[in-house]
Amino acid sequence: MLFLYNLIVQIAGFLLKIAALFSPKMKLFVEGRKLVFPVLEQKIKLTDKTIWFHAASLGEYEQGLPVIEKIKEQFPSHKIVLTFFSPSGYEVRKNNTVADVTVYLPLDTQKNAQNFLKIVHPDLVFFIKYEYWPNYLAELKKRYTKTYLISGILRKNQLFFKWYGGFYREALNTFTYFFVQNETSKKLLQEVGKTNVSVSGDTRFDRVAAILEKDNSLDFIAQFKNNTLTIVVGSSWPKDENLLVDFINSNTLNVKFIIAPHNIKEEQIQQLKNSITKKTVLFSEKEGQNLADFDVFIIDTIGILTKIYSYADIAYVGGGFGNPGVHNLLEPATFGVPILIGPNYSHFAEATALVNMEACISINNNKELDEAFKNLIQNDDIRHEKGHMCSTFVQMNKGATAIILKHILNDSI
Repeated sequence: MLFLYNLIVQIAGFLLKIAALFSPKMKLFVEGRKLVFPVLEQKIKLTDKTIWFHAASLGEYEQGLPVIEKIKEQFPSHKIVLTFFSPSGYEVRKNNTVADVTVYLPLDTQKNAQNFLKIVHPDLVFFIKYEYWPNYLAELKKRYTKTYLISGILRKNQLFFKWYGGFYREALNTFTYFFVQNETSKKLLQEVGKTNVSVSGDTRFDRVAAILEKDNSLDFIAQFKNNTLTIVVGSSWPKDENLLVDFINSNTLNVKFIIAPHNIKEEQIQQLKNSITKKTVLFSEKEGQNLADFDVFIIDTIGILTKIYSYADIAYVGGGFGNPGVHNLLEPATFGVPILIGPNYSHFAEATALVNMEACISINNNKELDEAFKNLIQNDDIRHEKGHMCSTFVQMNKGATAIILKHILNDSI
């Protein structure tokens, strides 16, 4: 089975190089990995102590950030090495300040795993949420390296729990301890003989709760809002925007809209702007403008959506009309903002919980969107109640980082 797996990885590596000729994202994926080993050799000495964190993409990085920050505090003499699998994570956070070294994770071949771990020689390793690379895990096991899964989430349909999944179950033997998000994940691991597991919760709650302690002010957003009820649309896709544009164009209430699309390619941004009949301005056009004069503000940049949510009276979080589903609800929730989403949210525990609590409203069509928005706009009590439920939900679920850190520190003594 290992031979077959390694053959598949080699073939995948070859196909990715071909795909890179036609896809900018795949080009980043391939080209970004060419410099990994030279960068590691330059920045990590044989005498350095290191701790390695691996995140698949941006979401997992944000999820693991509270733990990374606390581990960095507790182990100040160690260098933090952070790896990403996806360009959508690495390209956005390659210049982060929490890690000493940030690189792509080389493909999971035996040679790459051996070379990577020889250079990095970590004392502790953390995989965030998921991604189980058999060759890396096998090498870590050979080195007796303490390896942890944090904010893990497991499902019955994963290979570990199939009758033919013995090869992948073997990879789980590497982990010193599993910190999982829910009882379902714990039970699944116990069913395959893992007793080194506990439910710590989701570290994302700690990250978004900590946002409240930061400076979230943006003068240009305050100028645009101008003390007017504002709906913030975050991480929207075209299917979301089609519904939203209809509401924006037909709405006669005193409301402003901020739209931060998931994709900020110029052509799509201009198409979105042209579809709106209200007075609209782009972030890239804001200089020299009196933003208070506009009804719609389109954010054609990245990195400021979290702060923008602090100005929201109502939030719409996109992705719920696509696959795998809705984007991050917890950022607007932590600010006490009621939320609307599309119908595809069942794979996300926090979305399911908020919908069940009626703090978040799932809509399927224009009519439901119109009714939900108008109800929240016109009824202050309902809007504030749902927002309060959202912020309380975040506060009640934080604490995973403290549970993980306590165990790690006890395990390291």
